[in-house]
Amino acid sequence: MYKIGHIAKQLNVSTDTLRYYERQGLLQASVRSPAGYRLYDDSALEQMRFIVRAKAVGFSLRDIQELLTIKIDKHNHSCEEVKSLTLQKLTQTRQRIEELLKFERSLSVLAERCCGGEESADDCSILTALEDVDGSA
Repeated sequence: MYKIGHIAKQLNVSTDTLRYYERQGLLQASVRSPAGYRLYDDSALEQMRFIVRAKAVGFSLRDIQELLTIKIDKHNHSCEEVKSLTLQKLTQTRQRIEELLKFERSLSVLAERCCGGEESADDCSILTALEDVDGSA
């Protein structure tokens, strides 16, 4: 049996993160010690590893809950369900990357137009572009 601090240290997450996951229903302490400490068994540790790995590749807590539901009851679910969830996350990630690339291009243009000098910001091209009503920035 492991205390929450041991698991947090082993998985390089905070105890607050583990408590949050527990409140979200992703993790459950196996028992409590006589002193009231949460104690986790090996299966809880493995489940937490699964959660941390899934979070690291971009799955949301909602996605992880769905993955855990499938993982716990594998024989009543298909690989198709898992792949579909993964492909949805991949599509969302690609859309987010495109959005970030647009931000990068816009910020680059704004930065290139600005002299960045010591003079007053009265005529700052970045502020002017952001104030532009017709959106031609």
